[in-house]
Amino acid sequence: MPQPHQADSHDLIRVIGARENNLKDVSVELPKRRLTVFTGVSGSGKSSLVFDTIAAESQRMINETYPAFVQGFMANNARPDVDVLEGLTTAIIVDQERMGANVRSTVGTATDVNAMLRIVFSRLAQPQIGGPQAYSFNVASISGAGAVTINKGGQESKERRSFNILGGQCPRCEGMGTINDIDLSQLFDENKSLNQGALTIPGYTPDGWGVKIFTGSGFMDPDKAIKDFTEKERHAFLYKEPVKVKVGDINMTYEGLVPRIQKSMLAKDRESMQPHIRAFVDRAVAFTQCPECHGTRLAETARTSLIKGASIADVCSWQISDVAEWVTDLKEPGMGPLLDALRDTLSSFVDIGLGYLSLDRPAGTLSGGEAQRTKMIRHLGSALTDVTYVFDEPTVGLHPHDIQRMNQLLLQLRDKGNTVLVVEHKPETIAIADHVVDLGPAAGSGGGQIVFEGTLDQLRKADTLTGRHLSYRAELKQSTREPQGALSIRGAQRHNLQDVSVDIPLGVLTVLTGVAGSGKSSLLDSLPRDAEVVVVDQSPIKGSRRSNPGTYTGLLEPIRKAFAKANGVKPALFSSNSEGACPHCKGAGVIYTDLGVMASVSTLCEVCEGKRFSAEVLDYHWGGKDISQVLQMPIAEALEFFSAGEGKIPAAAKILQRLFDVGLGYVSVGQQLTTLSGGERQRLKLAAQMAEKSEIYLLDEPTTGLHLADVAALLGLLDHLVESGKSVIVVEHHQAVMAHADWIIDVGPGAGRDGGRVVFEGTPAQLVAAKETLTAQHLAQYVGA
Repeated sequence: MPQPHQADSHDLIRVIGARENNLKDVSVELPKRRLTVFTGVSGSGKSSLVFDTIAAESQRMINETYPAFVQGFMANNARPDVDVLEGLTTAIIVDQERMGANVRSTVGTATDVNAMLRIVFSRLAQPQIGGPQAYSFNVASISGAGAVTINKGGQESKERRSFNILGGQCPRCEGMGTINDIDLSQLFDENKSLNQGALTIPGYTPDGWGVKIFTGSGFMDPDKAIKDFTEKERHAFLYKEPVKVKVGDINMTYEGLVPRIQKSMLAKDRESMQPHIRAFVDRAVAFTQCPECHGTRLAETARTSLIKGASIADVCSWQISDVAEWVTDLKEPGMGPLLDALRDTLSSFVDIGLGYLSLDRPAGTLSGGEAQRTKMIRHLGSALTDVTYVFDEPTVGLHPHDIQRMNQLLLQLRDKGNTVLVVEHKPETIAIADHVVDLGPAAGSGGGQIVFEGTLDQLRKADTLTGRHLSYRAELKQSTREPQGALSIRGAQRHNLQDVSVDIPLGVLTVLTGVAGSGKSSLLDSLPRDAEVVVVDQSPIKGSRRSNPGTYTGLLEPIRKAFAKANGVKPALFSSNSEGACPHCKGAGVIYTDLGVMASVSTLCEVCEGKRFSAEVLDYHWGGKDISQVLQMPIAEALEFFSAGEGKIPAAAKILQRLFDVGLGYVSVGQQLTTLSGGERQRLKLAAQMAEKSEIYLLDEPTTGLHLADVAALLGLLDHLVESGKSVIVVEHHQAVMAHADWIIDVGPGAGRDGGRVVFEGTPAQLVAAKETLTAQHLAQYVGA
C-alpha cells in the first residue's frame, strides 16, 4: 500500500494544526479507501482527532448544504479548532451510544426489519387484513367520518364520507405490551395542599412550572388539602384531558397528573431513565402484561393473520437466526427482491454475532457494543461508496471468537471503496489495519501528539507505549487464592439461562466469560443484590458540561469546607454553580452566543478569564492556591498537594487516591465530564463506587476503553480490592483478565438458545488444559499453551 506522503492529494484526508481538547497542533495525512486504526492510551487524543475534528467537520459541512430554515431545526456545531481540513468525504459515525429511549423502539423497528416483515405479511398472510400498517403496533385503528371536496366537471361539492384506518395496535395497552397501575399515594400527600408542596414527584418543585400549571390552572383550589377536593376538582387534578389554559401571562397546555406522568416518564425505556426517576417509577408504578394481547402489543386481527402458522408477533419473538431460516423457506416469485433484502439483513445480524437477539427486544436494553453492531446493519447493505465510516472500539462486548467476524465486516466496508477509521485497543483489530496512527505519548496534557504513523510491522518496532505492549501477554495464573465462602445461584432462568445452578466463590477474583449473548450478564443479574453489593456497569454517567470529577465523586465538598473555614466565609462561595459563580458567565467560564441558524459560538469570559469564579472568591486561598487553581490541577498533582504540607485535607486525599488508583491521574479535577472518553467515565464510576462500604464488586467489562498498557494497572487494582478483603466478580472477554483470575465460570457454549449453560468452572490453568470450550481455545492461544 502506498504511504500517505507518496499518495496523490486527492487520495488523502489532510489535517493540519488540530487543537481540539488536548491535541497539540496535530497534523496528519490519512489514506482514503483504506482502513486506519488509531491507537494510544485512554485520554491520549484519539477521539479528539477522529470524532471531534474529522467526523465533526464533515457533518457540519453537510449540514451547511441545507437551507437556513432547515438548519434551524438541526444541531448547531461550531467548526473544530483546526487550521486546515482537506479531502473530507461524508462521515458516518457508528458509536457506542445506546439506542432509543422510547419504549416503542425495538431491534426490529430500529433496523427496518419490521417494516419489511409487515409488507411480507400484508401480501402473504391469511386471512388478509389490509396494508402493512395493519401489522404495526405503533399504528392505531381509527374510524370516523369527515367532509371531502368533490370536483365534477368543474363543479365543486362537499360530501360526508366515512373512513376506517386499520392499524395493528392493541387497543387495550396502546401497543406497549404492558398496562400500568399507578399508586396515587406515591404521587402526592393527600393531607397537604398544592401550595404546601403536596406533589412528591421528582422534579415537581413548588416554584417549578410542573406545579405552577396546577396551582394556576383555576381547576382546583391550590390552598385546599387534596383529600378535601370536590369530585370535579379531583378528576381535573388527576385525569383531565389536555386543554389550553393561561397561567399568569403564559399560554400552556394543562392535563391531569396521571396522563402527564404517563407521557413524560412512562414513555421512556426504564434502562435509559436517570436513577432517581427510575427509583420513583419502580415504587409508584406496577407494570403487568397486557391481558388482551399477552405482551405482543398487537391487535387480534394482526395476531391471527398467519404465514405457515406463525403470526408477525411469533416471528418477532424468535431468535433472529431462526427468523433468517424461516424467511429462506418463503418462496414467492413476485416478492423476490423484498425477500432477498430481508434475508440479507437478517444474515447480517448473524454474521455480526447478533443472531441471538430477537426483533421484539427493546432497543434501550442493548449494551453499548450490541447497539453499535446493530447500527452497522444499516450500512453493510448500503450501495454508498467513498464514504468515511468512523468506529469507536467496535470490539467492545465481543468475545475473541467474535472479533474475527467483526474484522471481516470492517474489511468488507473498506473493500467497497470506503475509508474506514477505527479507534481501537485490541491487537486483533490493530493487526488488520492498512495504516496505524498512534497518539500519546501519555494521556491528558501529556498526550495530544502523534508519536507514530505507519504499518503494523513498523509499529511493533517503534519505541512507543503501544509498540512496546503490542505483543504483551499476561501469564497464566498458576497459584490461585482460596475462596472464603460462595454466592449461590439456583435454578436461574432469566432470559436464555437454562435452569442454571452455580456457586460463585467469595474472597477471590472470579471472571465470567463466554461469547456475546451466552448469558453472562443474565447470570450476573440473577445474583442476590443487597447493600453489600456494588455494581459498576456500562450505563452512562448523567452529567452536564458543569459536572466534573470533583463534583461527581464528592471531592470538592471537603475542599470547599476547608476553604470556607480558613477564610471565615460560606462553602457555597467556592462553587461555580452557586454563590461563587462569576456574575458575567454564571460560572461557565465561557460565554455562549446563539447565532440562530449559524453555529453557536463560545468565547472565553473576559471578566473571570475562564476561571468561573467571581474576583472576590479568587482572593481567598488554601495552601497558597485559589479554588480555580485547584480545579485546574491534574488528579496526580492534587493528590500530592492535599496529602501533605499546608494543603493537607485527608478526606480529599482519600478520594483523589481512588481516582489515581483507577488510572485517572492525568485528568484535571475540574475537567468537564462531557469531554471524558467512555473508558475514563467507566473508571470514574469505579472510583466513586469504591467509597461504598461494600464487600462484593460486580464489574461489567472494566477493560472497556483501556489501552494494552493500562490493563496491567487494572489487574493490580482488582488484586488490591481482593487483598483488602473484597470479593470481585468480573464479566470480561479480555484474555489478560481471564489469565489473571482465581476462578473462571464459562457460559455457553454458544449465544441465545445455544447458550445459557455453565460449560466450565475452575482455574485458568484447568480451563486451558481442558481446551473444550471456545474460551479455552482462545485463552490457550493467547498464553501460548
